[in-house]
Amino acid sequence: MGGVDSPPDDPISSLSPGTAEQASDATKARPPAGEPEPDFYCVKWISWKGERTPIITQCENGPCPLLAIMNILFLQWKVKLSPQKEVITSDELMAHLGDCILSIKPQENSEGLQLNFQQNVNDAMMVLPKLSTGLDVNVRFTGVSDFEYTPECIVFDLLNVPLYHGWLVDPQSPDAAQAVGTLSYNQLVEKIITCKHSSDPNLVTEGLIAEQFLESTATQLTYHGLCELTAAVKEGELSVFFRNNHFSTMIKHQGHLYLLVTDQGFLQEEKVTWESLHNVDGDSCFCDAEFHLSQTLGKEAAGSSPQEQRQVDQDYMIALSLQQQQQGPSALSDLELARQLQQEEYQQQQQQQPATPPAQVMGLQGRAQPSSRPAGERRQRHKQESDCVLL
Repeated sequence: MGGVDSPPDDPISSLSPGTAEQASDATKARPPAGEPEPDFYCVKWISWKGERTPIITQCENGPCPLLAIMNILFLQWKVKLSPQKEVITSDELMAHLGDCILSIKPQENSEGLQLNFQQNVNDAMMVLPKLSTGLDVNVRFTGVSDFEYTPECIVFDLLNVPLYHGWLVDPQSPDAAQAVGTLSYNQLVEKIITCKHSSDPNLVTEGLIAEQFLESTATQLTYHGLCELTAAVKEGELSVFFRNNHFSTMIKHQGHLYLLVTDQGFLQEEKVTWESLHNVDGDSCFCDAEFHLSQTLGKEAAGSSPQEQRQVDQDYMIALSLQQQQQGPSALSDLELARQLQQEEYQQQQQQQPATPPAQVMGLQGRAQPSSRPAGERRQRHKQESDCVLL
């Protein structure tokens, strides 16, 4: 598997009128006829930690690995652009990235390590052209930083940029955990094909279980993976997050995960810089550069009232705080965690509404008890109550 981002059909026409004029200098350097034109990206300027800082946006197919890495370097102020820069080409970005790699010095002075370091630098420079289109990334389902090693990973290692994913098999599902094992994605697909054509019924069953795991986690993010990701990423750490063949710039702020918004549609939205990563279904909240909740609502909450959105955000904070308590062998089961979360929500509502009539109190308390409804109906009701409590 890998990440591939197609360039826009007509980069210039996709720019806004004012931005197209800014691109005049870049268009003068177009290659001769017959050669492919470079991709153009719009630069968005944000106030990051009190300093005017550029980030690169993209108009189609989400952030590619080049943009994800470069945006980290911009946010770390390791690469700077002219204050008037509004448009940049992929060639310019790769030139900046190449300069960063060539400026890295080996930490050890021994001759052997220096030769190995120089070889890694040479290999990384050879990989750079792939960054603007896609990388071969093959996840393992055992850990958020577990990938099958490929030459492309050298770029991340040299720049000291962590690469994460959240596609993990839940150990509370022993059958799936056994079927998946320590295999990578590519190896698991091969195993499924082999098992389905086996004459051994046990192997056929194992293959079907593995196939069901891939189908049920098609979003390439599980709640177990999200919990592990939240625990693994360091506070304030900038990293690259891989999901659904896309690479995003990610940060952990005050214990919560956020993805950098690089969609060119938000180029003029000053209050939209980060997008929360708190569930597997794609629901999210937008924040500004200081991580204050934006009035621009998340994808699924666009039709919600301000009161409903505040409740969603409050539930989101509660859910993440409970996730952080799941450490060590005493970790809560999904059912226990759901009950604790429901009880927490009930207590908060009691504090906010001290004069709640007894009948309503009984209704709230009833949510903290195991329901006699079918499992599917319980999940649907739970989803309607809060997008952030599904764990």
